[in-house]
Amino acid sequence: MKVAVVGATGLVGTVMLKVLEERNFPVSELLPVASERSAGKKVKFKNKEYTVIGMDEAVSRRPDVAIFSAGGSTSLTWAPKFAEAGVTVVDNSSAWRMDPDKKLVVPEINGKTLTKEDKIIANPNCSTIQMVLALAPLHEKYTIKRVVVSTYQSVTGSGKKALDQLMNERMGIDGPKAYPHQIDMNILPHIDVFLENGYTKEEMKMVKETKKIMGDDSIRVTATTIRVPVKGGHSESVNVEFEKDFDLNDIKKIMSITPGIVLEDEPEKNIYPMPINAEGKDEVFVGRLRRDESQPNSLNMWIVSDNLRKGAATNAIQIAEYLLKNKLI
Repeated sequence: MKVAVVGATGLVGTVMLKVLEERNFPVSELLPVASERSAGKKVKFKNKEYTVIGMDEAVSRRPDVAIFSAGGSTSLTWAPKFAEAGVTVVDNSSAWRMDPDKKLVVPEINGKTLTKEDKIIANPNCSTIQMVLALAPLHEKYTIKRVVVSTYQSVTGSGKKALDQLMNERMGIDGPKAYPHQIDMNILPHIDVFLENGYTKEEMKMVKETKKIMGDDSIRVTATTIRVPVKGGHSESVNVEFEKDFDLNDIKKIMSITPGIVLEDEPEKNIYPMPINAEGKDEVFVGRLRRDESQPNSLNMWIVSDNLRKGAATNAIQIAEYLLKNKLI
């Protein structure tokens, strides 16, 4: 496969190259792509150095697949140009997620909806991916009525500038700021911009994307998204109300056999998911499973995943793997 990684010099782009290598994706020719100001830089892939090229050159070289992580405006401009050249685009930005004509895909849940005609495929928001991976098999068995989620999201979700801000503050260095407030030794109940309804864009992404991926508009979702001074890995406290009552042991069994999920739920041994343990891994970790004793048919759960991997790079590459396996590219 001739593979273009668009945004190859960024935080997620760097992880994409790493994941392509780790998963042994059949790359016959790699095209690392970035903005014109980054063209000419070098990136490493499988112990070989590659020169970063610009967008026009990448389109003219017609890769089989282009995996984008270069921001929404770049995707809106360039994804259609790649698609017009016959390239299948997997886009990691928010640009196409809620477009009714584009699929929003977590391969384990709705990969089967993809066809050869899908030339621009949207990768969901990092915090949505890890949540729906755990919720989908439970919805299938017990039918979810409502989800209340609070996220605890690491600074790498905001990119390199935010990571630099955290590390600078930790070392007492005054530097560029990604956030309106100090992040070290602090928590910001503010991810993305505030909307007229008082929610942030990130919170509404989780609401809308969950319904679209699960293919069910009847699921009610409310979210509070929070930035925490953690380097990598997003954590979520999720309360789920079902139509039907459930057996807690059955919930644990479902989680233990669901592809992509690792059950870590032995509180008596202090075993539960933590971002420090999820870092660098592709799985979604689930624990703290317990009945919500305040209302019927309701479950509390704790979900953790590496936001740069399953939350971004790995999911995008799994989409490409699915397309390849099913001869859709």
